[in-house]
Amino acid sequence: MSGPEAGPPPLARLSSAARQEAVRRFQVLQPHLEDGISLTEAARMGKITARTARRWAARYRNGGLAALAPRTRSDAGTRRMPEQLRMLIEALALRSPQPSAATVYRQTQELAREHGWPPPGRRTVANVIADLDPALKCLAHEGRKRYTEVFELIARQEVQAPNARWQADHTQLDFYVLAEDGSAARPWLTLITDEYSRAIAAYRLSLEAPSAAGTALTLRRAIWRKGDPHWQVCGIPAVFYTDHGSDFTSAHLEQVAADLKMRLVFSLPGQPRGRGKIERLFSTVHQMCLSALPGYAPAGLPERARQARLSMAQLEEALHAWIVGDYHLRAHSETRQPPATRWVAGGFLPQMPESLEQLDLLLLTVAKPRKVHPDGIHAFGLRYLDPTLAAFVGESVIIRYDPCDLAELRIFHRGDFICRAICAELAGTTTSMREITAARRARRRQLTRDLAERTSLVDQLLSHRTGLPAPSAEPIAAPPVQRRLKIYTEEWRSTGRP
Repeated sequence: MSGPEAGPPPLARLSSAARQEAVRRFQVLQPHLEDGISLTEAARMGKITARTARRWAARYRNGGLAALAPRTRSDAGTRRMPEQLRMLIEALALRSPQPSAATVYRQTQELAREHGWPPPGRRTVANVIADLDPALKCLAHEGRKRYTEVFELIARQEVQAPNARWQADHTQLDFYVLAEDGSAARPWLTLITDEYSRAIAAYRLSLEAPSAAGTALTLRRAIWRKGDPHWQVCGIPAVFYTDHGSDFTSAHLEQVAADLKMRLVFSLPGQPRGRGKIERLFSTVHQMCLSALPGYAPAGLPERARQARLSMAQLEEALHAWIVGDYHLRAHSETRQPPATRWVAGGFLPQMPESLEQLDLLLLTVAKPRKVHPDGIHAFGLRYLDPTLAAFVGESVIIRYDPCDLAELRIFHRGDFICRAICAELAGTTTSMREITAARRARRRQLTRDLAERTSLVDQLLSHRTGLPAPSAEPIAAPPVQRRLKIYTEEWRSTGRP
């Protein structure tokens, strides 16, 4: 853990409300940061003072999205507006024609009294209205056409360097694999590719339809360093270009993008212009990789399902080998260079996150907290251990994990990352009993010292009240152990026996 001068906490440690507020503030600064609009004009458009805008901009440049989160107050949570009341204020403010804040306030007062809610003040109502998403207000009050003109225009330009822009998309493969139950199934493939080099940054195979969680996990693998030394593509892209699917427009993906200073750009709904590169890459995967494997089933082939021969693990192994050993080393038809060579040309050094914890928001989060048991954390019918957990036995924690790699869990306690817990059965590693015993002993010693300090303090306070000297802090010697061996001499004499 860093000292008192450390920067803001990683985005994954913030509450959902804090991240939403940070994103709202980032959206106010976005015209200045990305479109070259002056900070004063951006402040006017966002209805904040120029001084506030300068403070937010400085905090964002120094600490990313997490630095824009509001400071936690000591009385936070003591006064909370009912969620239904907040939704009511927003609904009234979004009616067309646009009502004034005074009208919304009067209507809210009447409805709050009817439902027994605490009537909000004028300033509270005004703050709720001000916090509404500008895009939502534009759509409600000015119509879909105006919303499209203002919020859906994107600028497209040719990239000139690696990691300048990444593209991501999904497709259901013309390929059949054997599912766990023995049936034939068509897997989905998610690809993230670098536009400049045409290199593949990451991929994901799944039998489930694309989802926000799957996209986030794929992006995490793309950004972080690979385990394969021959696959060097990594880093934070300047622009992440996707379509408008719900799996790409999730809230936590937007929050991570703002924290990493990665710009999200979406293609126009129904008009995927500019995304031909990744579409052609899917065709390349089918023609150069899948067509040589048993299970390839292009449209029109009869009895396609009967051709399933490979498992998902075997297909993933074949795809990985093709990417690293063939596609990345073959000269591309447009760039005339192999993707791996073009990506590293000129001594390119990718911009990396400060730590892997900065990407933890891209991991799945279990909805219910887990309890730390004396033998570790129980999840998925497995047991996860780490010596650090010895100090948290009986506590509730949050676990984050990659569903494709259940060998480890990342453990958070009260928002702070504490350790990586390993499942020995899956990871092939073990946590020795010596480490566990040492951690337990250290925990007991710490608790004993804490108890002694508190006992000494109580004794000193009581001595001032009674006038009696405080007990010695030295440990009291235990009384000598009495021998328990019975001697029957007197009994023998009483019976007359010699």
